Amino acid sequence: MTAATGEPRDRAGRWAAPPRPAWEEEPSRAGLAGKGLVLVLAACAILFPLWIVVVTSLQSKRTIDAAGGLVVVPRGVTLVAYRELLTGGQVQRAALVSLGVTLTGTLFSMAVSVLCAYGLSRVGSLGHRGFLMLLLATMFFGAGLIPTYLLVQALGLTDTYLALILPSAVSVFNILVLRAFFMGISPELVDSARIDGAGDWRILWQIVIPLSRAVLAVISLFYAVGYWSAWFNASLYLTDQDMMPLQNVMIQLVQKQERPVGLATQINTGQLSPLAVQMAVMVMALLPVAVLSPFVQRHFKKGMLTGAVKG
Repeated sequence: MTAATGEPRDRAGRWAAPPRPAWEEEPSRAGLAGKGLVLVLAACAILFPLWIVVVTSLQSKRTIDAAGGLVVVPRGVTLVAYRELLTGGQVQRAALVSLGVTLTGTLFSMAVSVLCAYGLSRVGSLGHRGFLMLLLATMFFGAGLIPTYLLVQALGLTDTYLALILPSAVSVFNILVLRAFFMGISPELVDSARIDGAGDWRILWQIVIPLSRAVLAVISLFYAVGYWSAWFNASLYLTDQDMMPLQNVMIQLVQKQERPVGLATQINTGQLSPLAVQMAVMVMALLPVAVLSPFVQRHFKKGMLTGAVKG
């Protein structure tokens, strides 16, 4: 290192790069191979149970009985379990209920979350700090199950589909992520729009939302997965079996509490394996999430990380 400039030099007087920490060094071939091996093992640990579920749902009763339960190596493919489920009526109706609740609930939750997050992102607006503190308090303190049930009952929401949406319609965490992302949008864009005479609604719909597609896609996926996978609200607020979503019907089939008449006949006569039915219902419940996730995956880094660190 020269005394005049402080630049690092080697013995020949040539410039040398300063030493870097070990975690910033280029990985060796052995390191790359080790990372690849770990990733492969992690992928196998995740995919192997899914493989067993899908393969078992596509096997006949004879194959499942010969394997003694779950099937790892398939022996032919049959769709009898899916055909019986989709023609039984109860599973079809439950799937439509789950789909309707998911679409309606996601749209409602996103509308409320976006409006709330945009209002909270305008620092200095009326009641900004008070509303923000109130929302943060709900993340640490809750009324509990019994007061929530009494409130839903007093509002007359029991045995209605609104009971599957309203009690869990808004996530404060999602609002905070949206707020942080909105605050990261260049203030010059908002100021220039205000100079041109645009109001808050126009700024929100024509400037903020188009620039926030990544985080909106991620938060929408979070809400959709939450509604699709929810079962507790239905078991708590619904008594009509015809209104039950797919997850609750899946629980009933897995626990053998209740089965459609035609499906029960097929199982009792030995024409259909109950294990194949259980695995087929699980596949039907997981399929929408597995199909949608790859399309939103590219937005996760931009949407979640950017929205989480800014503001």
